[in-house]
Amino acid sequence: MGELGEGNRPGDALPLSPEDLDTYKRIAADEGVPDGAPIDRLIALGLVVEDPYRPHRHIALDPRAVAQRLLVTEQAALSQAVERLAQVPALEALTVDFDPHRLYGGPGSEFLPSKRQMNARIGDVTGKATKELYTAQPDSPSDRDPEIQKLGTSRTRDALERGAQLKSLFHSTAHAHEQTREYVADVMKAGADVRAYAGPFPRMVIVDRRHLFIDNYVVEGAESNSGWHVFDRSAVMWARAVFTLFWELATRWQEFDPMPADSVLNERQLVILCQLDAGYLQHQVGQRVGMSDRLINKELANARAALGLSSTNQLMAWYGRWTAGSGRA
Repeated sequence: MGELGEGNRPGDALPLSPEDLDTYKRIAADEGVPDGAPIDRLIALGLVVEDPYRPHRHIALDPRAVAQRLLVTEQAALSQAVERLAQVPALEALTVDFDPHRLYGGPGSEFLPSKRQMNARIGDVTGKATKELYTAQPDSPSDRDPEIQKLGTSRTRDALERGAQLKSLFHSTAHAHEQTREYVADVMKAGADVRAYAGPFPRMVIVDRRHLFIDNYVVEGAESNSGWHVFDRSAVMWARAVFTLFWELATRWQEFDPMPADSVLNERQLVILCQLDAGYLQHQVGQRVGMSDRLINKELANARAALGLSSTNQLMAWYGRWTAGSGRA
C-alpha cells in the first residue's frame, strides 16, 4: 500500500496499519517520527500535514473531520455503485439479441452428481418448455411411485397446453408394462406423440432446442443416476438429430401395441382385416362378407382413426403384429 495515484479517493488509503496508527499518535504528541516510518497514507487521508515552520516535521489534524469527509465521499461512491448495479439486469437482457447471432451455443454444460439433482433440474426446465419436449427412455420400464408418475403426467400436459410438441420414445418392452401403458394413454389423449423402438438407443431429454440432459459418461465413480445438463447449442442440436434418427426408425405406439384391438375395433372391422390379410382385394372382401364397398371403406377409415393410423398399409402391418402377438389366426 503506497501513495494514492491521481484520481483516487482518500478512502483508497485505508486500511491503516498498526505502524500508521502509531505514527499518527507520535505526531499528535509532537514526538519525532523515526526515519522510514509510514506517513504517505496519513497524508493521503488528511490526518497529518507538513509543518511549514519545522522541516521534516508534521502536524496532526482532527480525525473526526477526516472521518466525516470520508463518510460523505464513500456514501456518494456507494450510491454510484448501486446505480451501476441496477443496470446489470438490462445488460443481461441483451442476451436474447446476442445469442441468435452466435455460431456457438453458450456456457457449455453442468454435471449433476445425483439422481435427485438430475430430476429436480429436468423438472424445472421441462416445466418451462414452450416449443419442443423430446424424451428417449431406452430401459425396460419398472414400476414408479404413483405420485411421481402423476407429477410427470401433469408436467407433460402442462407443456402440451403451452404449445410444446411432445415426442416420447420408449423401448419396445414398454408396451407390456401396465403403468407405462397408462401413462402413454394419458399423454397421448393430451396430444403427445409416442413411439417404441426394439433396438438400443441413448437416453436423453431435449427441451426447446436449448437444453439437453444425458447420462454421465465423464466422471468416473459417480452415482449411476448422475448426468449432465448441456447448454451448448451445437451439442443440443446434434443430439436432436440423433433423436430424430431413432424416431424415424421407431414404430408408432398405436401400431406396436397389439393389446387394444378387441376393445377398440369391432368384429366387422376385424373380419375385413382378416380377409385382407388372407390376400383378398378390397372389392373382393365385400363380395365375400356381404358388405358394400362403401361400408368397407367406412369401416377401414374408422379402424384407422381408432388406432391413430394414416394408411391401410399401416393398419395391415398393425393387424399382422396383433395376430402374431395374440395368437389369433
